[in-house]
Amino acid sequence: MQRIHFRYPAEFATQLSVHVNSLNRALKEITGKTTSQLIAERITQEARGLLKHTDWNISEISWCLGFEEPPHFINFFKKNEHLTPKSFRRTKDI
Repeated sequence: MQRIHFRYPAEFATQLSVHVNSLNRALKEITGKTTSQLIAERITQEARGLLKHTDWNISEISWCLGFEEPPHFINFFKKNEHLTPKSFRRTKDI
């Protein structure tokens, strides 16, 4: 099980050797979204996939996505999907 290591704009900017403001400005101009929005969308997409296609428990998914505590992941997911991970998983077959 691998873990996501870059969850914040500054971490991506450092890896790209650019200032975080430059990265944010470029992405906003091209996509209309901030770096944080794009990262949140990608993490949410990964979470949906893991919830649908694995039998990992919420703690394992949380850890894999870079969250230190499962409640932080649950709150993040609920904010972005308007469902808890458990509820999302139950509705995956609908």
